[in-house]
Amino acid sequence: MITRRRLLVALGPGVIAVPLRSFAQQQPARIARIGFLGVTSPSLPVSVIRVEALRTGLRDLGYVEGKNLTIEFRWAEGRHERLPELAAQLVRLKVDVIVAQGTPGANAAKQATATIPIVMPVVADPVATGLVASLVRPGGNVTGLTWFSHEVSAKRLGLLRDAVPRTKRVAVLINPDNSSNAPILQAMELAARQLKLEIQPFEARGANELESAFATMAARRVDAVTIIDDAMLIANAKAIANLAAKKRFPLIGFNEVAEAGGLMAYGPSFPEMFQRAANYVDKILKGAKPGELPIERATRFELLINLKTAKALGLTLPQSLLQRADQVIE
Repeated sequence: MITRRRLLVALGPGVIAVPLRSFAQQQPARIARIGFLGVTSPSLPVSVIRVEALRTGLRDLGYVEGKNLTIEFRWAEGRHERLPELAAQLVRLKVDVIVAQGTPGANAAKQATATIPIVMPVVADPVATGLVASLVRPGGNVTGLTWFSHEVSAKRLGLLRDAVPRTKRVAVLINPDNSSNAPILQAMELAARQLKLEIQPFEARGANELESAFATMAARRVDAVTIIDDAMLIANAKAIANLAAKKRFPLIGFNEVAEAGGLMAYGPSFPEMFQRAANYVDKILKGAKPGELPIERATRFELLINLKTAKALGLTLPQSLLQRADQVIE
């Protein structure tokens, strides 16, 4: 009869190593839990595209939903007043990181927690709105990407003047619930004076207010329309483009508005910025402090021109402007 001790000696140290390796292999991989705070509706095409861009960025970094990643979504459906409670829900879930859409989403997340890291895929000016202390050292628990909307919005005025030299009065469509508007309007006022233009803000808090805003624009005899980027307005790009076409207003804004039938668009690729936000999430999950991760500024901007719309408006665009376009929609 072989005793247990003799058997272990005969088999050698490998008998101990095997079960230890098996135990290690059975240990479940840590599942990262991300909270996504959305301002708009998840069913909107623009929301689908940007969320998929974020998911693509995460997959490229090795994160697989259901395996080592869970994303908890909360959507305000365009109602900014819901954002604080939705942010609080994500805090109660104790997510590892909150990805917050736009300045309103980032503000709500920052007010809800000072400890959970917050990543902003797209914000206008995080310093001017008080989200971070500086671009190089954000401080606190917030970091992400910016594209400085005030510079882009001012640039759009110049593009409108180039496209339609007769332009004198420009309507600026804004969502008054967005706290990033003030510094953007200031920059646009300065640019307008230099271009000898008059700008007039028109407000719309939701899709149901767009038609009345455009009716007022027509009553005030504006010559063209530009948009201060906002998640709700981007989500309603088609409706805005249709109203501009109905009133025969040259319209410039974000990419979606030109694709929907507006005259022009100038700005960064927002899906690309959402994809790049995954890098911040990854670094934070690996131990980086958000306050020490510099804010990344968009560096690539595109000019889109809808030539079909120009023809419908009876406009002959300068060849010099067409040559500057990254994309011409015909």
